Amino acid sequence: MNLAKLAYKLRRDVVDMIVSGKGGHIGGDMSVMEVLVTLYFKEMNVTVENFATGNHDHFVMSKGHSVETLYAVLAEKGFFPIQEVIEKFSKFGSPFIGHPNNKLPGIEMNSGALGHGLPVAVGMALAERMNGTANRVYVVMGDGEQAEGSVWEGAMAGANYKLDNLCAVLDRNRLQISGTTEEVMALDNLKAKWSSFGWHVVDVKDGNSVEELSKAFEEARNTKGQPTLVLANTVKGKGSPVMENKAGWHHHVPNAEEYAQIMADLKAREEEA
Repeated sequence: MNLAKLAYKLRRDVVDMIVSGKGGHIGGDMSVMEVLVTLYFKEMNVTVENFATGNHDHFVMSKGHSVETLYAVLAEKGFFPIQEVIEKFSKFGSPFIGHPNNKLPGIEMNSGALGHGLPVAVGMALAERMNGTANRVYVVMGDGEQAEGSVWEGAMAGANYKLDNLCAVLDRNRLQISGTTEEVMALDNLKAKWSSFGWHVVDVKDGNSVEELSKAFEEARNTKGQPTLVLANTVKGKGSPVMENKAGWHHHVPNAEEYAQIMADLKAREEEA
């Protein structure tokens, strides 16, 4: 399976979802797509069949506002039909709401209150160690989320317990709802910060590269005695110049003209991949 092509195909599903539901966090959806595609289709042991047993790798979408990407990936994995998601997303009474909903198959944790995902993932990783399993835990955070104190409490705990079955991914697109992260709450040097908290850090120069991400996740699996942070340097709005690197596309619904251009750009990049 060509995962780079799949990432652009699923981006088009996300755009349709957001237009149908008249809302959604499109910029972060686009930046984090390759991370989720690589995890679900290459790295993690999670399927429709084993999800029901509880004996599988675990995933927490801490930056829950990028749920549209998670829905698109889970639909591609067979957890529910994509057309149902597109038609029902963000509609009254729909289970496909604007943040992860654990009443849906494939989702273990409701999220969206930023800073909660890593502490929960630490607990999951501790539980899997206590149960003596080989299951791993993955959590995806946003870079704006790094301003939350609970992230750093989770970071301390993960290192303290030497949770080498835990891998966090930081979607470093450098933009949040009100501007650049460095203007809102300066974060750099994130590699040095996480290293000082006792984590093994893999700095992925192109966080939208399936190949680079695959190598990073392999390195995380082979790292013993400490948890790993994959620092994925991504592009907000990745896939179309209409959206790329623009803070205004953190939460924006494309109009008809924007929709046509974005879909054409995504289709072209899919064909090139």
